[in-house]
Amino acid sequence: MNTYIAKVFGWMFAGLLLTAAVGYLVAGNLELVAFIVTNPILFFGIMIAEIAMVVVLSSRITKLSYGAAVGLFLAYAAINGITFSIIFLAYTSESIATAFSTTAITFGIMCVYGYFTRADLTRFRSILFMGLIGILVLSVVNIFMASSSIGWIISIVSLFVFLGLTAYDMQRLKAFYFGTEGDSVLRSNLGIIGALRLYLDFINLFLTMLRFMGGRRR
Repeated sequence: MNTYIAKVFGWMFAGLLLTAAVGYLVAGNLELVAFIVTNPILFFGIMIAEIAMVVVLSSRITKLSYGAAVGLFLAYAAINGITFSIIFLAYTSESIATAFSTTAITFGIMCVYGYFTRADLTRFRSILFMGLIGILVLSVVNIFMASSSIGWIISIVSLFVFLGLTAYDMQRLKAFYFGTEGDSVLRSNLGIIGALRLYLDFINLFLTMLRFMGGRRR
């Protein structure tokens, strides 16, 4: 199982590196960033493409080949890097580095907890799902209200929800492994889903830490 877990984390880190690389390269071309931001059709098209990839990968994972699953995951990570280019421009390098290191530490702690705990974390699934819905609703509301108080509430709820999801998704990796004995293809594909979930947990924790720490460019 350790080899399986290591492979999942390998893909997760590959996704994070790809996102960072694409984000850095795009951020270096201010004309391209301006074109994306000022073109609503393109900007929202990127958002829709990201959502579509996650939906397809999650819902069709048992029918996709391993190569297709990996390709979709890496394509998602690359496209997500385009949206991350805005973050590279909006925040100072110091705040990004601090948020990243803090995220890495807390993410690692929750992964260790999720791996070793004997508690059944699936009992918290509905609570975590409700938390995600709450974050989404409050985020939409705050688009119109632009309230700093609501922004802080979103950040606090996000922190607890994604810390919980990190431990939960880590425990689910073990369930994927033991639940697919005799089916190496399905096991490998579910490993890509595990990598995607942990990737999303890390990204959202990182964004939450950035909101807490501030450090926007002036």
